Amino acid sequence: MKKIYNILFSTRLTGILFLLYGVAMAIATFIENDFGTQTAKALIYNTWWFEGILLIFMLNFIGNIKKYNLLRKEKFTVLLFHLSFVFIILGAGITRYISYEGIMPIYENETTDVMLSDKAYLNVHIDDNKEQKTPIFKHMLFAKKPAHSSNFIAAVTNFLYTIEGGNNFKIDTDFKGKPVSINYVNYIANAYETLHPDENGDKYLKIVESGGGGRHDHYIKEGQTLNMHNVLVSYENPTANAINIFTENDSLKIQSPYNGSYMVMASQSQGIVVKDSIQAFHLRSLYQIKNLQFVIPEPAVKGKMEMVSGDKEEHPQDLLEIEVVTENSKETKQLFGSALSSNAPLIFTQDGLNFRIGYGSKEIKLPFSVKLRDFQLERYPGSMSPKSYASEITVIDKPNAKEFDFRIFMNHVLDYQGYRFFQSSYNDSGEVEQTFLSVNHDMLGTWTTYIGYFLLFLGLVWSLFLKSTRFGFLRKNLEKVKKKKAKLVAILAFLSFGFSYAQEDHSSHNRQYQTIDSLINNQIIQQEHANRFGELVIQDEGGRMKPVNTFASELLRKVSKKDTYKNMDADQVLVSMVISPRAWYFVPFIYIKKDNTKLREVIGIPTDQEFARFSDLFTDQGTYKLKDAVAAAHKKKIKK
Repeated sequence: MKKIYNILFSTRLTGILFLLYGVAMAIATFIENDFGTQTAKALIYNTWWFEGILLIFMLNFIGNIKKYNLLRKEKFTVLLFHLSFVFIILGAGITRYISYEGIMPIYENETTDVMLSDKAYLNVHIDDNKEQKTPIFKHMLFAKKPAHSSNFIAAVTNFLYTIEGGNNFKIDTDFKGKPVSINYVNYIANAYETLHPDENGDKYLKIVESGGGGRHDHYIKEGQTLNMHNVLVSYENPTANAINIFTENDSLKIQSPYNGSYMVMASQSQGIVVKDSIQAFHLRSLYQIKNLQFVIPEPAVKGKMEMVSGDKEEHPQDLLEIEVVTENSKETKQLFGSALSSNAPLIFTQDGLNFRIGYGSKEIKLPFSVKLRDFQLERYPGSMSPKSYASEITVIDKPNAKEFDFRIFMNHVLDYQGYRFFQSSYNDSGEVEQTFLSVNHDMLGTWTTYIGYFLLFLGLVWSLFLKSTRFGFLRKNLEKVKKKKAKLVAILAFLSFGFSYAQEDHSSHNRQYQTIDSLINNQIIQQEHANRFGELVIQDEGGRMKPVNTFASELLRKVSKKDTYKNMDADQVLVSMVISPRAWYFVPFIYIKKDNTKLREVIGIPTDQEFARFSDLFTDQGTYKLKDAVAAAHKKKIKK
C-alpha cells in the first residue's frame, strides 16, 4: 500500500501525466478541427483513460498537501494552487456526470417547457398492442472515421478509432421473455445521398434546384417521380400534373402543365415553356416553372445511390444504421438524426412486436414554462446580415405561482431555478419567427469551478507579496537594481554638470574619462551572453534583415574606425549602450580626421582631440551644433 502511495504521489508520475495530458489535448484540438467536436469527445475527452489522468491529477494534488505539509503559513500560496486545481477538476467532473445542457426552440407566441439535450440518444420503445416495455434511452457518441490516413492527424485518429473499438455497440433486452437485440451496423456523420457512377447501375438524371431558398441536388431514377417543393417532376415516367422529362428520338424533351421560361446560360438566350406542349429540353439552362427554378447540368448517367459524409452546415443530420434482431427475424434499419434535433421515430413491426426507434436529442421537461412574446431582429442597413437579435419572453412558473417578463439578448442571460438561458440563434425562414435559447443546468459544477478559479487568482496575487516566493526574490533584486541605477544617474548628472565647465582643462578631461571608463567596465557583459545577443536577427534602416552582430560591427567600425573598444568587441559595446545609454553619451569614441579642424571648431573641442563624445555635438540647452551645417550640405548638388 505504501509503495502504491509513493508512486501515486511521486514527482515523476506528475511530470509524466502532465506530458500525456498536454499531448492528448494537442491531438484532440487537431482532431476537433479536422473531424468535429463529437469525434474529439469520443476518441479523447470522454475516454476512460483521459478522465483517469484528471482523477489521478486531483488525487495527486490532494496527496501532496499532506506529503509536503502545505498546511503552514509559509506554504499558503502553494496550498492555494493545489486546492484551486482540485476544485477545477472536481467542477469539471460534476459538469460531465451530473449537469446537462441543450437548446430550447420556441416559435413566436408559443409556450413550451421542453428543451432538447445536447447529447444524442438511441431511444427504443417496444410493445405488442397490449403492453409496453419501459423505454430504453442510450447515450450515443460516435466518432467520424477518416476515409484514409492522408496525414499525421488522420493516422492518429484512425489509430485511436481502432483501439477504442470503433463505434460498435449492442443493446440486449427482452420483451415478455423473448430476446431482442439492437446491434451497430454503420454510422455516417452529416450524411447525404449522392450518385456513384456504375455501368451496372440504374440510370439517374441530376437536377439542381433552388426552390427552397438554397441549392439542392436531386437524383431522379428512371421511371420515378419526385415532389420538389410541391411541384411534381418525373423522368421517363409520364405523370399527370407533373413536369415530365423524357427521351424521344434520342433527345431529351419536356412537357409541363404550367407556363414557364428558360435561359441558356452559355449564350444568355431565353425561351418560353408553353403549357402542355412537348419541347426540346436544353441542358445547362435555368428553367423557371411555377415556383421552381432548376438546372439539369448533364445527360442521365448510370450509377448507384450511396450515403456519404458531407459538410455539417449543408447536411446536419447523421445516419445511424442498426440491426434489429428478434427471436425469429433480423432486419437492418436506417435512422436519421443528431444532437440538438428531434426527429420522428422509425415505426415498424417485426416478429409480432411493434417498434418505435429514434436517434437524436432527448426531450427534457423543465419545472416551468417559457413563452416567446416577441422575437426582435435588427439587420445592418442595406444588408441581410443580422446586427442584433433578442427574445422577449415570459417565464410562467405555475407551481410557485410566479410569472415575469424578461429580455434575453447577447450577454444578457436569464438565471432561474438553476437554469441559465442564453440567446443562441434564430430561424426566420418561415411565416413565424423562431428563437433558439441555449439552456444550461450546471449551478453546482459552475460554482465549484468558479471557486477553483478564485483560489488560483488569490494564490497568484498572494505570491506577489510574500518574501519567500520567486516573485519576492525578484522584487528584492529589482530594488537593488533600482538603487544602483539611482546612484549611476546621480554620478552621470554630476559628470554632465562638470563637463560643461571643463572644456579647456585637459587634466579634468582625463579624470572624467577615467570615471566613465570605470562605470562602463563595471557593467561589461560576459562574452558568451553578448555572442547570444549578437545572433538575434534585426531589420536595418534600409529594410535588410541581418544579425545584431553584423549591425554592431558595422556601427563600431563606421563611428570609431576600430573593431573593439576598451577590450570589448562590437556585441559587448552594443549591449553596453542598451544598458547604459546615459554613460555612453559622454564616452569619446566618435572618430574625427586629424585635418578636420573646422568640425572641431564648430563642436568646440581641442584641435588635437582625436575622438568626440555625443555630448560634444549638443549645447547645454540640447541644440544640435551641426544643424545648420547639415542643412547646408543637403542643399548642395552632389556631383558624381
